[in-house]
Amino acid sequence: MVAPTDASAGPAPAPLPTGRGIELVLLAFAAALVTGALALVEANQEQELTRSLIFLGLAYLGLFAVAHAAVRRFAPYADPLILPAVALLNGLGLVMIHRLDLARLASDPDGGQDLATKQVVWTAIGLVLFIVVLWRVRDHRVLSRYAYTAGFVGIALLALPGLLPSSISEVNGAKLWIRVGPVGIQPGEFAKILLIVFFAAFLVQKRELFSTAGRTFLGMEFPRARDLAPLLVAWGLSVGVLVLERDLGTSLLFFGIMLVLLYAATERVSWMLIGLAFFVGGCMIAYQLFAHVRLRVLTWIDPLQSCPASDPSYVACYDKGGYQISQALFGLGTGGIGGTGLGAGRPDLVPFAESDFMLSSLGEELGLIGLAAILVLYLVLITRGLRSALAVRDSFGKLLATGLGFTIALQLFIVAGGVSKLIPLTGLTLPFLSYGGSSLVANYALVALLLRISNAARAPLPRKPATPQVPIAEAGTELVERPT
Repeated sequence: MVAPTDASAGPAPAPLPTGRGIELVLLAFAAALVTGALALVEANQEQELTRSLIFLGLAYLGLFAVAHAAVRRFAPYADPLILPAVALLNGLGLVMIHRLDLARLASDPDGGQDLATKQVVWTAIGLVLFIVVLWRVRDHRVLSRYAYTAGFVGIALLALPGLLPSSISEVNGAKLWIRVGPVGIQPGEFAKILLIVFFAAFLVQKRELFSTAGRTFLGMEFPRARDLAPLLVAWGLSVGVLVLERDLGTSLLFFGIMLVLLYAATERVSWMLIGLAFFVGGCMIAYQLFAHVRLRVLTWIDPLQSCPASDPSYVACYDKGGYQISQALFGLGTGGIGGTGLGAGRPDLVPFAESDFMLSSLGEELGLIGLAAILVLYLVLITRGLRSALAVRDSFGKLLATGLGFTIALQLFIVAGGVSKLIPLTGLTLPFLSYGGSSLVANYALVALLLRISNAARAPLPRKPATPQVPIAEAGTELVERPT
Protein backbone atom coordinates (compact mmCIF):
# COMPACT_ATOMS: atom_id res chain seq x y z
CA MET A 1 0.00 0.00 0.00
CA VAL A 2 1.23 3.46 -0.84
CA ALA A 3 2.38 5.48 2.14
CA PRO A 4 0.60 8.79 2.68
CA THR A 5 2.40 11.93 1.60
CA ASP A 6 2.49 15.15 3.61
CA ALA A 7 0.13 17.62 1.96
CA SER A 8 0.91 21.32 2.01
CA ALA A 9 -1.19 23.53 4.26
CA GLY A 10 -1.31 26.24 1.60
CA PRO A 11 0.33 29.65 1.49
CA ALA A 12 0.45 31.60 4.76
CA PRO A 13 -1.85 34.64 4.87
CA ALA A 14 -0.32 38.09 4.63
CA PRO A 15 0.44 39.65 8.03
CA LEU A 16 -2.13 42.12 9.34
CA PRO A 17 -1.11 45.79 9.37
CA THR A 18 -0.11 46.95 12.85
CA GLY A 19 -0.75 50.65 12.34
CA ARG A 20 2.58 51.66 13.83
CA GLY A 21 3.55 53.59 10.70
CA ILE A 22 0.37 55.69 10.95
CA GLU A 23 1.10 56.28 14.63
CA LEU A 24 4.61 57.51 13.84
CA VAL A 25 3.34 59.93 11.17
CA LEU A 26 0.69 61.33 13.55
CA LEU A 27 3.26 61.71 16.34
CA ALA A 28 5.53 63.63 13.98
CA PHE A 29 2.61 65.91 13.07
CA ALA A 30 1.86 66.47 16.77
CA ALA A 31 5.53 67.33 17.44
CA ALA A 32 5.56 69.84 14.57
CA LEU A 33 2.32 71.43 15.77
CA VAL A 34 3.51 71.72 19.38
CA THR A 35 6.90 73.16 18.37
CA GLY A 36 5.21 75.72 16.14
CA ALA A 37 2.84 76.70 18.93
CA LEU A 38 5.77 77.14 21.35
CA ALA A 39 7.54 79.36 18.82
CA LEU A 40 4.38 81.44 18.36
CA VAL A 41 4.00 81.91 22.13
CA GLU A 42 7.57 83.09 22.53
CA ALA A 43 7.32 85.40 19.52
CA ASN A 44 4.23 87.08 21.02
CA GLN A 45 5.51 87.20 24.59
CA GLU A 46 9.28 87.65 24.33
CA GLN A 47 9.54 89.03 20.78
CA GLU A 48 12.33 86.47 20.29
CA LEU A 49 12.99 82.74 20.49
CA THR A 50 14.72 81.54 23.67
CA ARG A 51 16.54 78.40 24.72
CA SER A 52 13.40 77.18 26.45
CA LEU A 53 11.91 76.51 23.01
CA ILE A 54 14.79 74.17 22.12
CA PHE A 55 14.63 72.35 25.47
CA LEU A 56 10.85 71.89 25.49
CA GLY A 57 10.70 70.89 21.83
CA LEU A 58 13.51 68.33 22.04
CA ALA A 59 12.23 66.92 25.33
CA TYR A 60 8.75 66.48 23.88
CA LEU A 61 10.11 64.85 20.74
CA GLY A 62 12.40 62.49 22.65
CA LEU A 63 9.83 61.39 25.20
CA PHE A 64 7.19 60.41 22.68
CA ALA A 65 9.74 58.77 20.39
CA VAL A 66 10.55 56.47 23.32
CA ALA A 67 6.82 55.92 23.98
CA HIS A 68 6.28 54.98 20.32
CA ALA A 69 9.19 52.52 20.45
CA ALA A 70 7.69 50.94 23.58
CA VAL A 71 4.29 50.51 21.91
CA ARG A 72 5.95 49.07 18.81
CA ARG A 73 7.82 46.58 21.02
CA PHE A 74 5.23 45.55 23.61
CA ALA A 75 1.84 46.22 21.94
CA PRO A 76 2.41 46.14 18.16
CA TYR A 77 -1.30 45.81 17.28
CA ALA A 78 -2.56 48.55 19.61
CA ASP A 79 -4.83 51.27 18.27
CA PRO A 80 -2.65 53.74 16.30
CA LEU A 81 -4.71 56.83 17.21
CA ILE A 82 -4.65 56.67 21.02
CA LEU A 83 -1.01 57.62 21.64
CA PRO A 84 -0.94 60.51 19.09
CA ALA A 85 -4.14 61.98 20.58
CA VAL A 86 -2.63 61.81 24.07
CA ALA A 87 0.67 63.28 22.83
CA LEU A 88 -1.03 66.25 21.17
CA LEU A 89 -3.16 66.98 24.25
CA ASN A 90 -0.08 66.79 26.47
CA GLY A 91 1.82 69.06 24.07
CA LEU A 92 -0.92 71.69 23.91
CA GLY A 93 -1.05 71.74 27.69
CA LEU A 94 2.72 72.21 27.79
CA VAL A 95 2.41 75.15 25.37
CA MET A 96 -0.15 76.93 27.56
CA ILE A 97 1.81 76.24 30.77
CA HIS A 98 4.92 77.75 29.17
CA ARG A 99 2.85 80.72 28.03
CA LEU A 100 1.60 81.29 31.61
CA ASP A 101 5.18 80.96 32.92
CA LEU A 102 6.27 83.78 30.61
CA ALA A 103 3.37 85.97 31.74
CA ARG A 104 4.17 85.46 35.41
CA LEU A 105 7.86 86.10 34.77
CA ALA A 106 7.05 89.37 33.02
CA SER A 107 4.91 90.61 35.91
CA ASP A 108 7.23 89.34 38.67
CA PRO A 109 10.80 88.57 37.52
CA ASP A 110 11.78 87.26 40.96
CA GLY A 111 8.67 85.21 41.72
CA GLY A 112 8.08 83.37 38.44
CA GLN A 113 7.86 79.57 38.41
CA ASP A 114 9.12 77.31 35.67
CA LEU A 115 6.11 75.01 35.67
CA ALA A 116 6.71 73.93 32.07
CA THR A 117 9.98 72.21 33.02
CA LYS A 118 8.23 70.51 35.93
CA GLN A 119 5.50 69.36 33.55
CA VAL A 120 8.16 67.81 31.30
CA VAL A 121 9.56 65.96 34.32
CA TRP A 122 6.11 64.69 35.28
CA THR A 123 5.52 63.63 31.68
CA ALA A 124 8.78 61.65 31.76
CA ILE A 125 7.72 59.94 35.00
CA GLY A 126 4.31 59.19 33.51
CA LEU A 127 5.84 57.66 30.40
CA VAL A 128 8.13 55.51 32.54
CA LEU A 129 5.04 54.10 34.27
CA PHE A 130 3.39 53.81 30.84
CA ILE A 131 6.25 51.63 29.59
CA VAL A 132 6.34 49.56 32.79
CA VAL A 133 2.61 48.78 32.50
CA LEU A 134 2.97 47.76 28.85
CA TRP A 135 5.98 45.61 29.72
CA ARG A 136 4.64 43.88 32.82
CA VAL A 137 0.94 43.54 31.92
CA ARG A 138 1.22 41.34 28.85
CA ASP A 139 -2.39 40.14 29.20
CA HIS A 140 -5.04 42.40 30.73
CA ARG A 141 -7.02 39.38 31.93
CA VAL A 142 -4.35 38.71 34.54
CA LEU A 143 -5.55 41.80 36.42
CA SER A 144 -8.85 40.10 37.23
CA ARG A 145 -6.97 37.68 39.52
CA TYR A 146 -6.03 40.58 41.78
CA ALA A 147 -9.44 42.27 41.72
CA TYR A 148 -10.13 42.22 45.45
CA THR A 149 -6.59 43.29 46.27
CA ALA A 150 -6.97 46.18 43.82
CA GLY A 151 -10.30 47.13 45.41
CA PHE A 152 -8.88 47.12 48.93
CA VAL A 153 -5.80 49.16 47.95
CA GLY A 154 -7.95 51.55 45.91
CA ILE A 155 -10.30 52.27 48.82
CA ALA A 156 -7.32 52.71 51.16
CA LEU A 157 -5.68 55.20 48.79
CA LEU A 158 -8.96 57.03 48.32
CA ALA A 159 -9.57 57.43 52.06
CA LEU A 160 -5.99 58.03 53.20
CA PRO A 161 -5.80 61.83 52.64
CA GLY A 162 -9.04 62.34 54.55
CA LEU A 163 -7.61 60.55 57.58
CA LEU A 164 -4.30 62.43 57.62
CA PRO A 165 -3.71 65.80 59.33
CA SER A 166 -4.76 68.83 57.31
CA SER A 167 -1.19 70.18 57.41
CA ILE A 168 -0.02 67.54 54.93
CA SER A 169 -3.25 66.73 53.08
CA GLU A 170 -5.33 69.90 52.62
CA VAL A 171 -4.99 72.29 49.68
CA ASN A 172 -7.61 74.96 48.90
CA GLY A 173 -10.12 73.41 51.29
CA ALA A 174 -9.97 69.84 49.90
CA LYS A 175 -8.04 67.03 51.60
CA LEU A 176 -6.74 65.21 48.54
CA TRP A 177 -2.98 65.30 48.93
CA ILE A 178 -0.11 63.59 50.69
CA ARG A 179 2.68 66.14 50.92
CA VAL A 180 6.25 65.39 51.94
CA GLY A 181 8.22 68.61 51.71
CA PRO A 182 7.83 70.21 48.28
CA VAL A 183 6.54 66.99 46.68
CA GLY A 184 2.89 66.04 46.82
CA ILE A 185 0.76 63.32 45.24
CA GLN A 186 -2.97 62.69 44.98
CA PRO A 187 -3.60 59.01 45.81
CA GLY A 188 -7.14 59.27 44.46
CA GLU A 189 -5.82 59.53 40.89
CA PHE A 190 -4.33 56.04 41.18
CA ALA A 191 -7.24 54.73 43.25
CA LYS A 192 -9.68 55.30 40.38
CA ILE A 193 -7.77 52.84 38.14
CA LEU A 194 -7.58 50.19 40.85
CA LEU A 195 -11.28 50.55 41.59
CA ILE A 196 -12.17 50.23 37.91
CA VAL A 197 -10.23 46.94 37.82
CA PHE A 198 -12.14 45.75 40.89
CA PHE A 199 -15.55 46.82 39.59
CA ALA A 200 -14.96 45.19 36.19
CA ALA A 201 -13.89 41.84 37.66
CA PHE A 202 -16.62 41.87 40.32
CA LEU A 203 -19.41 42.60 37.84
CA VAL A 204 -18.19 39.86 35.50
CA GLN A 205 -18.28 37.35 38.35
CA LYS A 206 -21.70 38.48 39.63
CA ARG A 207 -23.37 39.38 36.33
CA GLU A 208 -26.13 36.79 36.70
CA LEU A 209 -26.99 38.13 40.14
CA PHE A 210 -27.40 41.70 38.88
CA SER A 211 -29.27 40.59 35.77
CA THR A 212 -31.93 38.74 37.78
CA ALA A 213 -35.27 40.36 37.16
CA GLY A 214 -37.30 41.80 39.99
CA ARG A 215 -40.56 43.68 39.69
CA THR A 216 -41.68 45.32 36.47
CA PHE A 217 -42.76 48.95 36.54
CA LEU A 218 -43.54 51.20 33.55
CA GLY A 219 -42.21 48.52 31.19
CA MET A 220 -38.82 48.30 32.96
CA GLU A 221 -37.48 45.46 35.08
CA PHE A 222 -36.14 46.73 38.40
CA PRO A 223 -33.63 44.73 40.46
CA ARG A 224 -34.55 43.03 43.69
CA ALA A 225 -33.95 44.99 46.88
CA ARG A 226 -31.22 42.63 48.06
CA ASP A 227 -29.29 43.15 44.80
CA LEU A 228 -28.85 46.88 45.47
CA ALA A 229 -25.97 46.29 47.89
CA PRO A 230 -23.13 47.20 45.44
CA LEU A 231 -24.88 50.43 44.44
CA LEU A 232 -25.46 51.31 48.09
CA VAL A 233 -21.81 50.60 48.89
CA ALA A 234 -20.63 52.80 46.00
CA TRP A 235 -23.01 55.56 47.11
CA GLY A 236 -21.82 55.28 50.70
CA LEU A 237 -18.17 55.43 49.66
CA SER A 238 -18.75 58.49 47.48
CA VAL A 239 -20.54 60.27 50.33
CA GLY A 240 -17.71 59.21 52.65
CA VAL A 241 -15.19 60.79 50.29
CA LEU A 242 -17.27 63.96 50.27
CA VAL A 243 -17.37 64.06 54.07
CA LEU A 244 -13.71 63.16 54.73
CA GLU A 245 -12.03 65.02 51.88
CA ARG A 246 -14.56 67.76 51.12
CA ASP A 247 -14.13 67.15 47.39
CA LEU A 248 -17.20 67.06 45.19
CA GLY A 249 -15.38 66.13 41.97
CA THR A 250 -13.78 62.90 43.18
CA SER A 251 -17.06 61.79 44.76
CA LEU A 252 -18.98 62.44 41.54
CA LEU A 253 -16.34 60.70 39.42
CA PHE A 254 -16.24 57.63 41.64
CA PHE A 255 -20.01 57.15 41.72
CA GLY A 256 -20.41 57.84 38.00
CA ILE A 257 -17.84 55.19 37.04
CA MET A 258 -19.58 52.56 39.18
CA LEU A 259 -22.98 53.42 37.75
CA VAL A 260 -21.86 53.23 34.11
CA LEU A 261 -20.05 49.92 34.64
CA LEU A 262 -23.16 48.49 36.28
CA TYR A 263 -25.26 49.55 33.30
CA ALA A 264 -22.70 48.16 30.82
CA ALA A 265 -22.68 44.81 32.64
CA THR A 266 -26.46 44.41 32.89
CA GLU A 267 -27.85 46.56 30.03
CA ARG A 268 -30.74 47.56 32.29
CA VAL A 269 -31.94 51.17 32.34
CA SER A 270 -33.46 50.65 35.77
CA TRP A 271 -29.99 50.62 37.35
CA MET A 272 -29.33 54.05 35.84
CA LEU A 273 -32.60 55.45 37.17
CA ILE A 274 -31.95 54.09 40.66
CA GLY A 275 -28.39 55.42 40.57
CA LEU A 276 -29.53 58.88 39.48
CA ALA A 277 -32.08 58.88 42.31
CA PHE A 278 -29.29 58.09 44.78
CA PHE A 279 -27.17 60.83 43.21
CA VAL A 280 -29.88 63.47 43.55
CA GLY A 281 -30.50 62.43 47.15
CA GLY A 282 -26.79 62.62 47.94
CA CYS A 283 -26.54 66.09 46.41
CA MET A 284 -29.45 67.36 48.51
CA ILE A 285 -27.92 65.92 51.68
CA ALA A 286 -24.51 67.40 50.85
CA TYR A 287 -26.04 70.81 50.14
CA GLN A 288 -27.70 70.88 53.55
CA LEU A 289 -24.72 69.56 55.55
CA PHE A 290 -21.60 71.08 53.97
CA ALA A 291 -20.97 74.80 53.67
CA HIS A 292 -18.41 74.43 50.87
CA VAL A 293 -20.96 72.58 48.73
CA ARG A 294 -23.48 75.38 49.28
CA LEU A 295 -20.82 77.92 48.30
CA ARG A 296 -20.11 76.06 45.07
CA VAL A 297 -23.82 75.95 44.21
CA LEU A 298 -24.41 79.63 45.03
CA THR A 299 -21.34 80.61 42.99
CA TRP A 300 -22.66 78.53 40.10
CA ILE A 301 -26.06 80.23 40.25
CA ASP A 302 -24.64 83.77 40.28
CA PRO A 303 -20.83 84.12 40.28
CA LEU A 304 -20.93 87.91 39.93
CA GLN A 305 -23.15 88.33 42.96
CA SER A 306 -20.64 86.43 45.12
CA CYS A 307 -17.94 88.93 44.12
CA PRO A 308 -19.62 92.37 44.40
CA ALA A 309 -18.13 95.54 42.98
CA SER A 310 -18.12 97.08 46.46
CA ASP A 311 -15.42 94.63 47.51
CA PRO A 312 -13.07 94.32 44.51
CA SER A 313 -9.96 93.12 46.33
CA TYR A 314 -8.48 89.92 44.94
CA VAL A 315 -8.35 87.97 48.22
CA ALA A 316 -11.85 88.87 49.35
CA CYS A 317 -13.39 88.07 45.99
CA TYR A 318 -11.48 84.83 45.72
CA ASP A 319 -12.58 83.77 49.20
CA LYS A 320 -16.18 84.40 48.27
CA GLY A 321 -15.80 81.99 45.38
CA GLY A 322 -16.90 83.98 42.34
CA TYR A 323 -13.64 85.55 41.18
CA GLN A 324 -12.27 82.50 39.36
CA ILE A 325 -15.35 81.60 37.37
CA SER A 326 -16.11 85.26 36.62
CA GLN A 327 -12.65 85.87 35.18
CA ALA A 328 -12.81 82.58 33.25
CA LEU A 329 -16.12 83.55 31.65
CA PHE A 330 -14.75 87.00 30.76
CA GLY A 331 -11.75 85.28 29.18
CA LEU A 332 -13.92 82.96 27.10
CA GLY A 333 -15.97 85.95 25.99
CA THR A 334 -12.82 87.84 25.04
CA GLY A 335 -11.58 84.93 22.94
CA GLY A 336 -14.77 84.78 20.89
CA ILE A 337 -14.79 82.63 17.77
CA GLY A 338 -11.17 82.85 16.64
CA GLY A 339 -9.37 83.65 19.90
CA THR A 340 -6.86 86.35 20.72
CA GLY A 341 -3.93 84.24 19.46
CA LEU A 342 -1.36 82.25 21.41
CA GLY A 343 0.51 84.59 23.73
CA ALA A 344 -1.76 87.56 23.02
CA GLY A 345 -4.44 87.13 25.69
CA ARG A 346 -4.53 87.50 29.48
CA PRO A 347 -5.30 84.01 30.85
CA ASP A 348 -2.90 84.69 33.72
CA LEU A 349 -5.60 86.83 35.37
CA VAL A 350 -7.50 83.65 36.30
CA PRO A 351 -6.24 81.92 39.48
CA PHE A 352 -5.01 78.38 38.83
CA ALA A 353 -5.20 78.98 35.08
CA GLU A 354 -2.71 76.18 34.42
CA SER A 355 -4.68 73.52 36.33
CA ASP A 356 -8.37 73.92 37.19
CA PHE A 357 -9.03 76.53 34.47
CA MET A 358 -6.78 75.29 31.68
CA LEU A 359 -9.79 75.01 29.37
CA SER A 360 -10.68 78.69 29.80
CA SER A 361 -7.03 79.66 29.16
CA LEU A 362 -7.01 77.77 25.88
CA GLY A 363 -10.47 79.04 24.99
CA GLU A 364 -9.37 82.67 25.38
CA GLU A 365 -6.36 82.39 23.09
CA LEU A 366 -7.61 79.75 20.62
CA GLY A 367 -11.27 80.78 20.60
CA LEU A 368 -14.30 78.62 20.05
CA ILE A 369 -12.70 77.02 16.98
CA GLY A 370 -9.59 75.92 18.87
CA LEU A 371 -11.62 74.79 21.86
CA ALA A 372 -13.87 72.71 19.60
CA ALA A 373 -10.78 71.12 18.03
CA ILE A 374 -9.50 70.15 21.49
CA LEU A 375 -12.87 68.65 22.42
CA VAL A 376 -12.89 66.67 19.16
CA LEU A 377 -9.40 65.40 20.03
CA TYR A 378 -10.74 64.18 23.37
CA LEU A 379 -13.67 62.63 21.54
CA VAL A 380 -11.29 60.68 19.31
CA LEU A 381 -9.44 59.36 22.37
CA ILE A 382 -12.66 58.36 24.14
CA THR A 383 -14.27 56.70 21.12
CA ARG A 384 -11.12 54.71 20.32
CA GLY A 385 -11.08 53.46 23.90
CA LEU A 386 -14.75 52.44 23.71
CA ARG A 387 -14.11 50.88 20.31
CA SER A 388 -11.50 48.67 21.94
CA ALA A 389 -14.14 47.70 24.52
CA LEU A 390 -16.46 46.59 21.74
CA ALA A 391 -13.79 44.68 19.84
CA VAL A 392 -12.07 42.78 22.66
CA ARG A 393 -13.31 39.23 23.11
CA ASP A 394 -13.50 38.76 26.90
CA SER A 395 -16.09 40.28 29.23
CA PHE A 396 -13.54 41.57 31.74
CA GLY A 397 -11.67 43.43 28.99
CA LYS A 398 -14.91 44.95 27.73
CA LEU A 399 -15.87 46.32 31.15
CA LEU A 400 -12.31 47.44 31.94
CA ALA A 401 -11.94 49.39 28.68
CA THR A 402 -15.43 50.86 29.13
CA GLY A 403 -14.53 52.09 32.61
CA LEU A 404 -11.20 53.54 31.52
CA GLY A 405 -12.66 55.32 28.49
CA PHE A 406 -15.65 56.63 30.42
CA THR A 407 -13.37 58.00 33.14
CA ILE A 408 -11.79 60.36 30.62
CA ALA A 409 -15.21 61.30 29.24
CA LEU A 410 -16.68 62.04 32.67
CA GLN A 411 -13.67 64.12 33.75
CA LEU A 412 -13.92 66.12 30.54
CA PHE A 413 -17.64 66.76 31.07
CA ILE A 414 -17.18 67.78 34.71
CA VAL A 415 -14.32 70.18 33.95
CA ALA A 416 -15.83 71.67 30.79
CA GLY A 417 -19.21 72.01 32.51
CA GLY A 418 -17.65 73.75 35.51
CA VAL A 419 -15.59 76.21 33.46
CA SER A 420 -18.54 77.10 31.24
CA LYS A 421 -20.93 77.38 34.25
CA LEU A 422 -23.06 74.47 33.07
CA ILE A 423 -22.56 72.72 36.42
CA PRO A 424 -20.91 73.81 39.70
CA LEU A 425 -17.11 73.79 39.89
CA THR A 426 -15.63 70.61 41.33
CA GLY A 427 -11.85 71.08 41.30
CA LEU A 428 -11.01 68.27 38.85
CA THR A 429 -8.35 68.81 36.17
CA LEU A 430 -8.36 67.96 32.48
CA PRO A 431 -6.52 64.73 31.64
CA PHE A 432 -3.15 65.40 29.93
CA LEU A 433 -3.84 69.12 29.39
CA SER A 434 -3.71 70.54 32.90
CA TYR A 435 -0.61 70.96 35.01
CA GLY A 436 -0.23 68.32 37.68
CA GLY A 437 1.93 65.36 38.55
CA SER A 438 -0.41 62.74 40.00
CA SER A 439 -3.10 63.20 37.38
CA LEU A 440 -0.63 63.04 34.50
CA VAL A 441 1.21 59.97 35.78
CA ALA A 442 -1.99 58.06 36.61
CA ASN A 443 -3.57 58.88 33.25
CA TYR A 444 -0.55 57.50 31.41
CA ALA A 445 -1.03 54.22 33.28
CA LEU A 446 -4.69 54.35 32.21
CA VAL A 447 -3.70 54.85 28.56
CA ALA A 448 -1.23 51.95 28.77
CA LEU A 449 -4.05 49.64 29.88
CA LEU A 450 -6.24 50.90 27.02
CA LEU A 451 -3.46 50.17 24.55
CA ARG A 452 -3.01 46.70 26.03
CA ILE A 453 -6.71 45.95 25.60
CA SER A 454 -6.77 47.35 22.05
CA ASN A 455 -3.73 45.23 21.21
CA ALA A 456 -5.61 42.13 22.38
CA ALA A 457 -8.65 43.19 20.32
CA ARG A 458 -6.72 43.85 17.08
CA ALA A 459 -4.07 41.13 17.24
CA PRO A 460 -4.61 38.15 14.94
CA LEU A 461 -5.68 34.93 16.59
CA PRO A 462 -2.94 32.27 16.76
CA ARG A 463 -3.20 29.86 13.83
CA LYS A 464 -3.49 26.19 14.61
CA PRO A 465 -0.99 24.03 12.71
CA ALA A 466 -2.65 22.62 9.65
CA THR A 467 -2.76 18.81 9.52
CA PRO A 468 -2.64 17.13 6.09
CA GLN A 469 -5.93 15.59 5.02
CA VAL A 470 -5.26 12.20 3.39
CA PRO A 471 -8.02 10.53 1.36
CA ILE A 472 -9.31 7.32 2.91
CA ALA A 473 -8.41 5.37 -0.20
CA GLU A 474 -4.78 6.38 0.16
CA ALA A 475 -4.51 6.13 3.93
CA GLY A 476 -2.09 3.63 5.33
CA THR A 477 -2.93 0.83 7.72
CA GLU A 478 -1.49 0.29 11.13
CA LEU A 479 -1.24 -3.03 12.93
CA VAL A 480 -2.14 -2.84 16.61
CA GLU A 481 -1.06 -5.72 18.79
CA ARG A 482 -3.86 -7.05 20.98
CA PRO A 483 -2.85 -7.30 24.62
CA THR A 484 -2.56 -10.83 25.97
